[in-house]
Amino acid sequence: MEQEVFIVDDDGAVRDALRLVFEMDGYHVTAFPDGGSFLSAARTRTPSVVILDVHMPGRSGLEVLQELGPHYGAPVFMISGQGDIPMAVEAIRHGAHDFIEKPFDAETVLARVREAIEARAQKGAKSGDLILASFNGEDQLTPREREVLERIAMGASNKEAGRQLGISPRTIEVHRARIMEKLGARNTADLVRIVYSDVRRN
Repeated sequence: MEQEVFIVDDDGAVRDALRLVFEMDGYHVTAFPDGGSFLSAARTRTPSVVILDVHMPGRSGLEVLQELGPHYGAPVFMISGQGDIPMAVEAIRHGAHDFIEKPFDAETVLARVREAIEARAQKGAKSGDLILASFNGEDQLTPREREVLERIAMGASNKEAGRQLGISPRTIEVHRARIMEKLGARNTADLVRIVYSDVRRN
């Protein structure tokens, strides 16, 4: 089945460039100049991936993401310039899959999207096979934070965990910091100790 990509960006040149990149790689592309038109389409169909710009007139990318909700069925990549990284991190906290920094090159964008689609497919095929049992504080974690924690607990590096989950090592770092803050861990070793001591007691 043909994979569809939604591109949401008010800059026509960026939309056209991304459309060309994805269509040349065999994707079907639908582009939107603003958040409102995207949200209307998103209510009726779900693409394989969404590429969403952070800065747009009217609704910002973050506002669009919040309106979309945390359980939307496709991974959402935020496009952000160097100065937008704090907003991109905030977007990850609200359910964005990952962020792509400007300027970006075609191969990097394609690789990240392929990894996200593959990771989602593998998750569907192998759900429930990871090792963590219940532990104190797990109710504070989002589903994505729990997935990251499972990889950390199994000894994966940021790069390895990112590859397994289809997100960048930098985004793994964001999640790791949030997990440590929520669970009161001072470092990674402390984090693993908290998790496994609770598992052993259960």
